[in-house]
Amino acid sequence: MKRRTVKFVAAASIAAVLTAVICSTAETNTPPAKPVDKFTELFGDSTVAKGTGFEIKRSQLDSAMLSIKANNAARGQALNAEQSTLLETQLLERLIQINLLLTKATDADRAKGKETANKQYDVILKRATSEEALTRQLKSVGMTMAELRAKMEDEATAQAVADRELKVTVSDDEVKKFYDEHPARFEQPEMVRASHILVGTMDPETRAPLSDEKKQAKRKLAEDLLKRAKAGEDFAKLAKEFSDDPGSKDNGGEYTFPRNQMVPEFESAAFALQTNQVSDIVTTQFGYHIIKLSEKLPAKKVELAKVADDLKEGLKRQQLEKLLPDYIEKMEKDAKVEILDEKLKKSAAALEAAKAAQAELKKSEEKKSEEKAPEPKK
Repeated sequence: MKRRTVKFVAAASIAAVLTAVICSTAETNTPPAKPVDKFTELFGDSTVAKGTGFEIKRSQLDSAMLSIKANNAARGQALNAEQSTLLETQLLERLIQINLLLTKATDADRAKGKETANKQYDVILKRATSEEALTRQLKSVGMTMAELRAKMEDEATAQAVADRELKVTVSDDEVKKFYDEHPARFEQPEMVRASHILVGTMDPETRAPLSDEKKQAKRKLAEDLLKRAKAGEDFAKLAKEFSDDPGSKDNGGEYTFPRNQMVPEFESAAFALQTNQVSDIVTTQFGYHIIKLSEKLPAKKVELAKVADDLKEGLKRQQLEKLLPDYIEKMEKDAKVEILDEKLKKSAAALEAAKAAQAELKKSEEKKSEEKAPEPKK
């Protein structure tokens, strides 16, 4: 089973943040109410920012904040006031960027955005294992499937506009040059391909531990399954029928992973096995596991052909990130963007000042580095 970690994430992409929230959120039987809707009913929906051709309502910002706060609260990691204001400011900044780019969207941009969003949605759905499971996970952070898809489509369309407007291209030669100059980035660590059957000891709805009596019954089931697995029964078939891990049961319980990705007990047992060997019962916070090792994959350098497309996209994104701030700044001036919420206006000004200071520091460090560099031999 994978480790579950939650970090405070800057809002570089609202859809990306929400996707991370969804994929890491445990399903719950008690989804939060939507205070955003109740507040709007009582006091109306104020405009927090506006520009030529668009307005951003308080409800839009609160909806994004609510989803992230709900996830953090479920993990016992509530944001303090300073973090909350910073995140809200970053989310507003991103919403402004998206809306500015959407004002330039063509039909072709929207078609491309929809296609990209559909692919992203399919990835999320696969991780959630079913639409029903995804609906429950979304409900736990105060969202609907339609809201998620709309956010993803807007993000992807905005990205398509940026790609078209800034005309960034990366050649195959640039891809190969980066690959050759950064060999360490393409080293694949030792991995194992292993399958497991999980007999869970947590209530699937509340995620609370089962009673001792129920745990004993689960242990007995795990012992029976272990005997069947060691007697040579089809392991994948047993996993599909009995495993409580929704993330792997449909593919016979299989995962391929390096070290430091799974919980320690699971990882240690998997890496200690020989090929085709079945483990004894391994106990983790999730329950009782029976693990079968299919193969050990030694460390190697990933071939350029396998990473070329992703690498080209990554290099393209790097160039876009450098060009986008100036482009967005010009768009904001042309569209006469205003932040109307006084608290967010002050926070945005402070954030911009911090970014400017950081950029100046980086420029200074680069200059010092160039001055220290040895002169080429003549």
